[in-house]
Amino acid sequence: MDTLKQQRRRASMPLMWLGIGSIIMAFAGLTSGYVVSRTSLVQAGQWLTFELPVAFRYSTLIIVLSSLTFYWAKKSIANDQVQMGWKLLALTALLGTLFIVFQVSGWEELINENIYFAGAGSNPAGSWVYAISLFHIAHVAGGIIALLVVTIKAITGYYSSENSHGVKLMGMYWHFVDLLWLYLYAFLSVIR
Repeated sequence: MDTLKQQRRRASMPLMWLGIGSIIMAFAGLTSGYVVSRTSLVQAGQWLTFELPVAFRYSTLIIVLSSLTFYWAKKSIANDQVQMGWKLLALTALLGTLFIVFQVSGWEELINENIYFAGAGSNPAGSWVYAISLFHIAHVAGGIIALLVVTIKAITGYYSSENSHGVKLMGMYWHFVDLLWLYLYAFLSVIR
């Protein structure tokens, strides 16, 4: 049984990198589609230029803070301060949830400015912002679910300084989705 556990542990890191690589490719496709769409529609005078919602700024600060709390959680578990670690993991999940709340609040700001996802009165510029942020939210939501699993395992004493591989994997993913949002926010802010 130990050999099976060791095999899974050895396979998990390359699989995480493969997953991250596929997410990068998906967002590269989305941002490339955005650029191509923008280029053709700007030339036709049909591209709507608008500021990103203020709520997106707050969500950006929240997700950066969530990376810090995760870092402290991982460090706490590595130092066998597991109780502090699981509390920080739970706080990270809460901050991830707040990120989603502020993203949805940003959509409400867009709607109040008559920028819609689809349908009558919509513009491709707004639709792209909704689509990109929604796709990112889906990845954050998946991360929150995984964070809750890791938190429960930490509460039950599963993790320690000797056994924190799952926390390390979760950290890779969480920091990745955080960095991904920073890239997307900068991309959408600059290329309007």
